[in-house]
Amino acid sequence: MSSSEFDFDTRQIHAGTGVDAEFGSRLTPIYQTAGFVFDSFADGQGRFDGTVPGQAYARTDNPTNAAVARRLADLEGGIGGLLTASGTAAIALTLNALVTAGDHVLATASLYEGTKTLFANSFGRQGVEIELVSADASDDEWRRRVRPTTKALFTETIPNPKNDVVDLERFAGIAHAAGIPLIVDNTVATPYLNRPIEHGADIVIHSTSKWISGHGAVLGGVVIDSGSFDWASQETRYPQLTLPSARGRASFVERFGRFAFLTYLRSVTALDYGPTLPPTSAFMILQGIETLSLRMDRHVANSLALAQWLEHQENVTSVDYPGLVQSPYYARAQKYLPKGAGAVVTFELAGGVEAARAFIDSLQLISKMTHLGDVRTLAIHTGSTIHGHLTEEERLAIGITPGTIRLSVGLESVRDLRHDLERAVAAAAAAASEAEVEASLSDEAVSAA
Repeated sequence: MSSSEFDFDTRQIHAGTGVDAEFGSRLTPIYQTAGFVFDSFADGQGRFDGTVPGQAYARTDNPTNAAVARRLADLEGGIGGLLTASGTAAIALTLNALVTAGDHVLATASLYEGTKTLFANSFGRQGVEIELVSADASDDEWRRRVRPTTKALFTETIPNPKNDVVDLERFAGIAHAAGIPLIVDNTVATPYLNRPIEHGADIVIHSTSKWISGHGAVLGGVVIDSGSFDWASQETRYPQLTLPSARGRASFVERFGRFAFLTYLRSVTALDYGPTLPPTSAFMILQGIETLSLRMDRHVANSLALAQWLEHQENVTSVDYPGLVQSPYYARAQKYLPKGAGAVVTFELAGGVEAARAFIDSLQLISKMTHLGDVRTLAIHTGSTIHGHLTEEERLAIGITPGTIRLSVGLESVRDLRHDLERAVAAAAAAASEAEVEASLSDEAVSAA
């Protein structure tokens, strides 16, 4: 099935799979096996060196997983993909395939906090510096920060939780002028709302645990290669891909051409680290993909409706959602997200932590939990959870105030969701008023003393 022949809605159901040849199963089977029998000596050798198609060992691939990766690669417009045990594993594998101790990576500063923690902790201990730069910094500032040891530029389509939509074409230009690939985490947008490869991205990453699966039942990740980056032109920067091995074997670029990075990722990095996704999880992700466009239309409609309602609530001081006309990212969202601005709505309550506490504790329909992309609507106070390890000053610097709440908007009736929010916002307002009275009485007592 070719991307040029069929629409997205059709390919999300059919791409990358077919009828099982042996038993005629219409659904992709779950290949629950640790290994695969080789037809011959030559077949085994070829599967291990990548010259013969087929699985060598389940640590690096599985027919169920491969089918899911093919479908996602098709939807994103890539040449292929690799499933991993989580979105974080997908990020870690991708960068580990490109960097070594002493190397440098540029990244936009508005990234998801878990990704920034991975960069600072694990990659920091490995001697890799991942430098965070404001996405609003000038092109000259970004170019100035490129070093001979810089190996990639990393960003997100819609950064979580503040929704400050990134100008992908601009960063593709910066990266390619520097001779490095642009890596984009497209989790929040999904390939239905945005396909970064069409805007110059070289590698696309997803946490398939989120909207791609949609049901909140599995963890998973995927790395998708565009096949467009010219690794051969950067011989000294990526010797693991462009130079012969220590044993004199031809380079990955020479042997695999535009599949060089993806083959290296699968046969070296994934094999070494082993973040394998179980085929049962891959099967469940595949079921979610088949309804992606239908779900995203509803996610987006609900999110916009709730964001518009929240911006008119007296006790809500700000709403971060790029689908709102007054959002500073509205124009960019119209360019990069014409089908909708995603399903994360972040807002600030007046009254700080006590208002946020009352809001969260008053929710009845909306689930109080950390996750994104579920069919259920989820709410979390980010300052005490996701960003809880930061100092107050650090939180404020990235726009996380004591009253910040993040919603992952689900598929429920928007009327029912609004009723739940009405009750919680009212409780937050009452708590804020009570805290204000207590603070006033305390001030009067201090003055009297």
